[in-house]
Amino acid sequence: MYFLKPNLTFQTYSSTKNFPTDWDLIASNNIFLSQDYLSILEKSAPINMVCFFIGIFEKEKLVGVSLAQYINLTNVNSLGDRDHCFKTMLKNFIFKRLISNVLIIGNNMLTGQNCYQFSSQIKVTDGILALNEAAKELKIQLRKQNHKIHLTVFKDFLKTKANLFETPNFKSYYRFNTQPNMVFPIKDSWHTIDDYISDLTKKYRDQYKRARKKADAITKRKLPLSEIEKYHKQINQLYLNVAQNAPFNTFYLAENHFEEFKSTLKDNFLFYGYFIDEELIGFNTLIKNHEDIDTYFLGYDEKHQRNKMLYLNMLYDMIGYSINKKYKRIIFARTALEIKSSVGAKPIEMIGLIKHENYFLNQLMAKSFAYFEPKIAWQERNPFQ
Repeated sequence: MYFLKPNLTFQTYSSTKNFPTDWDLIASNNIFLSQDYLSILEKSAPINMVCFFIGIFEKEKLVGVSLAQYINLTNVNSLGDRDHCFKTMLKNFIFKRLISNVLIIGNNMLTGQNCYQFSSQIKVTDGILALNEAAKELKIQLRKQNHKIHLTVFKDFLKTKANLFETPNFKSYYRFNTQPNMVFPIKDSWHTIDDYISDLTKKYRDQYKRARKKADAITKRKLPLSEIEKYHKQINQLYLNVAQNAPFNTFYLAENHFEEFKSTLKDNFLFYGYFIDEELIGFNTLIKNHEDIDTYFLGYDEKHQRNKMLYLNMLYDMIGYSINKKYKRIIFARTALEIKSSVGAKPIEMIGLIKHENYFLNQLMAKSFAYFEPKIAWQERNPFQ
């Protein structure tokens, strides 16, 4: 137990089995801080990731919960497989030697504010300061294990929460903006997918019809745990087809990741397979998070993706499901910004904070961050005008 201001302490945990009994009571508004979800990370986190869990206490009463992740980028081709030019190889060389050991306060596997949940008994600013102290302690623990942290990151906060970090404790951090979180708000007037389609302009109704026609030969079904296990090899290959072509990677999922998800979260985790003649050609996953549906990882065969407009059809399927089930929002996350925009998702700007442990390198953070952050040019669409 580590002491902060009077009556406020924090405790770090390496296993969910040691959680206080009221952990889920504090985390009740966000499945991504629940004991069930965090136990999945404990059992099937990426091979280069170690998860830590943080409890904040006031007079021995749990008042806040959070997640931290140590990521070792040494053995990950973080800048993707698509570009093998000298500039990319140079970036990878620098990346792995100067910024490969990263401590993230938050969840690097998700998009959005999934860093913490605090009870009303403490101020959010006090909770944030406690997390900063917890980060310092975790860096000491990791150093004892011969893991010297290069970068500390506080990940994914709404711009409206930027004032939480306007304290001397965060003066040395560089505040950055990454790609926006694409969020799809569901109108109260939509009761079926037909209501959504009728609100589209002609151009985007035609896009919907064209995509659906392309997918005539595809059958889609929700897979239970037994089928996720059955198609284990195909699922991992389809996932890697997408992940290895991403412009930036910090991890690859463990091979048992989806099985652990389904086994633990059960009906709160949905896995949809897309088939042609019983051949699995793609999949997507969804997580129920109270009034939100969060899209998770997906995979597809690139040939069928191009010929069948598979990714776009997946987006329409997610929209149809979420409307039918009366959800309020779909969290589409980052990547593929323009196509998500074309179905109605809106960009929500997020901020993060980052600091290099070397003082002189930290002074260059603004320039170096711009050098490594992939540049994504895209045009926002509005399919309802």
